[in-house]
Amino acid sequence: MSILLNKDTKILVQGITGSEGLFHTVQMLDYGSKVVCGVTPGKGGETVTENNLPVFNSIADAKEKFEIDASAIFVPPRFAAKAILEAIEGNIKLIVCISEGIPINDMKKVQNALDKSDSILIGPNCPGLITAEESKIGITPGFICKKGSIGILSRSGTLTYEAIDQIVNVGLGMTTAIGIGGDPIIGSSMIDILKHFANDNDTKGVVMIGEIGGNMENEAARWIKENFDKPVVSFIAGQTAPKGKRMGHAGAIISEGSETAEAKIEILKECGISVAKTVSEIGETMIKLIEE
Repeated sequence: MSILLNKDTKILVQGITGSEGLFHTVQMLDYGSKVVCGVTPGKGGETVTENNLPVFNSIADAKEKFEIDASAIFVPPRFAAKAILEAIEGNIKLIVCISEGIPINDMKKVQNALDKSDSILIGPNCPGLITAEESKIGITPGFICKKGSIGILSRSGTLTYEAIDQIVNVGLGMTTAIGIGGDPIIGSSMIDILKHFANDNDTKGVVMIGEIGGNMENEAARWIKENFDKPVVSFIAGQTAPKGKRMGHAGAIISEGSETAEAKIEILKECGISVAKTVSEIGETMIKLIEE
């Protein structure tokens, strides 16, 4: 099994005619993703890729011709919130926004619309998600993935790939890997994704990659202690970051004591979660827990 995405998920790409949208659409198709069409305002009637995927002016137009389960958004930041809102209004269940740097005021409007909808947003500023050997939405390289039993949840894009590599190298493989995004306002929290992994019988353990800034990891740790009975291995990035300095993601800035790497690691351990000291220890730490 998997969470949120499988080989039958029908995908629409917003911004499909742009260079990034087109490139990653081809990569998604090559991996086996069921991309059925795209949307670029003003480009309706065109086709793209060797598959001759049709391009529509709007999601409403696309839905007249195709059943759509998910949307991948590759549009410039100033248009990205509008694209997310269009997908929400189109009742698309899964929305994955790769775009980085969406203005916070725009994301507040998105957050308000999400709260009133049944849509699930992954991102923005994320690598997307991939279900091993089935489908991917976003930019995660498929060749590093191998089907197995570990779910991967990460705030960091690059460390998502590192965690996948670690899990595959120790022979465990993965179910679904999700990079939830590093902006201050994102669509899905760690707890939101953990709930999906909790209900997936094929996911036997979870790797949770956090970073400095915010309290999402602390909240997730306490939720895991009370609600999650599968092994969890965590790693916190930014352990040498000074207070008040942003490191990488816009959301990765320490403003209070509980947001430091050290504080988060302590809370994770207090909640019974195994914490890898380095990225290279993730795989071995997980396999020990699985074999216990």
